[in-house]
Amino acid sequence: MRLLYNLFISVYHLLIRVDAFFNAKAKKWVKGRRHLFSRLKEAIPKNEKLLWFHCASLGEFEQGRSVMEALRVYYPGHKILLTFFSPSGYDVRKNYKGADYIFYLPMDTSRNARKFIRITKPRMAFFIKYEFWFNYINELSKNKIPLVFVSVAFRGSQHFFQPWGKWPRRQLQKVTWFFVQNQTSLDLLNNIRVYHAEVSGDTRFDRVARLADEYRDIPFVSRFKDDLPLIVAGSTWPADEEVLLGMMEKPGKNFKLIIAPHEVHSGNIKNLTVKFRQFHPLLFSETDTDSLLKSQVLIIDNIGFLSHLYRFATIAYIGGGFGAGIHNILEAATYGVPVIFGPKYHKFIEALELIKLKGAFVVRDSEEMMETVETLLGSKEKYAVAAHAAGQYVKSNAGATQLVIDKAAEFLVS
Repeated sequence: MRLLYNLFISVYHLLIRVDAFFNAKAKKWVKGRRHLFSRLKEAIPKNEKLLWFHCASLGEFEQGRSVMEALRVYYPGHKILLTFFSPSGYDVRKNYKGADYIFYLPMDTSRNARKFIRITKPRMAFFIKYEFWFNYINELSKNKIPLVFVSVAFRGSQHFFQPWGKWPRRQLQKVTWFFVQNQTSLDLLNNIRVYHAEVSGDTRFDRVARLADEYRDIPFVSRFKDDLPLIVAGSTWPADEEVLLGMMEKPGKNFKLIIAPHEVHSGNIKNLTVKFRQFHPLLFSETDTDSLLKSQVLIIDNIGFLSHLYRFATIAYIGGGFGAGIHNILEAATYGVPVIFGPKYHKFIEALELIKLKGAFVVRDSEEMMETVETLLGSKEKYAVAAHAAGQYVKSNAGATQLVIDKAAEFLVS
């Protein structure tokens, strides 16, 4: 099975290198790993006390962020090494001030894993959510470096829990500790005799719970809102934007819309401007007082403050639900804002739970979108129930970060 895994890694690497000739994201993936080991050697002094965090992309970064920031406080003599697998995470957070060294993760070959661990010599490693890179896991285990998985959510369909999953199951035994999001995940691990685990919840709750206390004034949003209800649509894709467009075209609406698309490159921003042209769309980069009052749609053409925009929302729409899956709904819910998203949400525990609590709503087209918005805006009682459910859900689920810090204390000294 190890041979098959390593063969898969080699083939995957080859395919990405071929794809890099045609795909900009794959090209970044390859380019970011060039001369990586020499850059690591140059950047990291010998005998540095490193705590290594690895995230696949931006979503996993947000789950690991509260732990990184807490460890910097508890262990100021240690440095944070942060690695990403995907360009979409690395590009956005390559200048993150909460980490001392930020790199791509070398491909998970046996040779790369040995070399990476030999250069970095981390005192402890934290893998976020689904990052099961078995050669790195094996190398950390061989070097007796504690490895903690944070905010994992297991599903019965994963290969660990299949009759043919004996080898992957053995790799899980090499992990020092698992912090899982729910009891289902813990039960799945216990059923395959993995007992070094506990339910912690999701560390993202700690991060987003703090957002509600971090006021950031964005004056142009208040002027744009102009005392009207405001829908903030975050991390949208074209399919989401078609639903939003259909909603805006319905008669009788009395609200404004902010769109913060997932892709902010000039081509996509131009397409959005054309798509919503009948509503006098305005770009964030071109805001002025007069145009803010005339426009019904504001398009955010940069990144970095979507989580703060939700504070001003009456209702939040979260993108991704018509594609691979919804983006972060907790960043909106923490402000006590009802959230709406498309039908691809079933892999996300927080979405399932918020729907049950009536703090989140699913729509399948623009008709349902408009109906849901009208229901919330048309009934103070229904809106209050949804808003309270959203905010309270975040508050009641905070605390996972401290559990991880307590576990780290078993292996680290200041």
